[in-house]
Amino acid sequence: MVTIAIDAMGGDFGPEPIIKGCILALKKKKFIPILVGKKSEILPLLPKRYRDKISIVEADDVISMSDAATDAVKRKESTIYKAVELVRNGEADGVVSAGHSGATMTLATLRLGRLAGVSRPALVTLMPTKMGRRSVVLDVGANVDSKPEHLAQFAVMGGCYAEDVLKIKNPSIGLLANGEEPSKGNEVTKAAFKLLQGYRGFKGNVEGGDIFNGSCDVITCDGFIGNLVLKTSEGVASTISQLIKDYIRKSPVAITGALLMRKVFKLLKKEIDYAEIGGAPLIGIKGCAIVSHGKSNAKAIENAIYQAINYVDTSVNEHIISRLNEVKKKVS
Repeated sequence: MVTIAIDAMGGDFGPEPIIKGCILALKKKKFIPILVGKKSEILPLLPKRYRDKISIVEADDVISMSDAATDAVKRKESTIYKAVELVRNGEADGVVSAGHSGATMTLATLRLGRLAGVSRPALVTLMPTKMGRRSVVLDVGANVDSKPEHLAQFAVMGGCYAEDVLKIKNPSIGLLANGEEPSKGNEVTKAAFKLLQGYRGFKGNVEGGDIFNGSCDVITCDGFIGNLVLKTSEGVASTISQLIKDYIRKSPVAITGALLMRKVFKLLKKEIDYAEIGGAPLIGIKGCAIVSHGKSNAKAIENAIYQAINYVDTSVNEHIISRLNEVKKKVS
């Protein structure tokens, strides 16, 4: 059975939504959860009937959002350090944290190590598309200054993730640029384009709209650009939702239409709600780490746990090593 270490103290709202999310996941999936945090705060929130199903590892230190990510390596008594160590020591298969994302990525990379052939791990997010399935976008924040070979590796890793975790056969892979022509992009993307030419599924440059129209399964970009895409998308989705609500309030006709369209609005909200995704996997590391939003509610934590279980249950890490070795031989 899969064991997941969960940083119980890391989120913006303390341990309550994290514990609730863990319990929700336990109701639907068989796994072994280990909550890492302050036992004195966790136990009162844990229903008695679940106390024999959930282990607690004591950790008093919590890395706050204002702390430097590099400090995490020195703070060995922190919740995220201890959670990652459980994976490193083989006591857990994956880690989930809604805490300091930089600290989580730093510790997962340094303590768990990179997969053979991986220069830099990448953070993955899933975007809704009009085709009804989600597109894979990476990197969305692990690396703010990438080289062409890093982008090429992100493409390979994203393709493996799409195949193994999302079960997409022969996923198409695109390189995010300011135009579809091979001549478009900056010097880094142009060089990455050449490295990826001929790689299975690579369709060339894609534009921002291709993230959402379903024409491409995996979109590769630098972490700085990817994070801007992610945050902008979240902002647009939130603004559109608010505008729809405002228009409905102002118009009696719109209210009537809204009642008829309630199911549609519900489905739209589900598509754009980050809680439905749960978190962003950090791929390219030995093990599994899911980085969740600081404002995660119970539903988000529940889905982050499912993500971790699904990741562990696949052979995606072995697949990545194999594919990168394939590409390396081809290039050399």
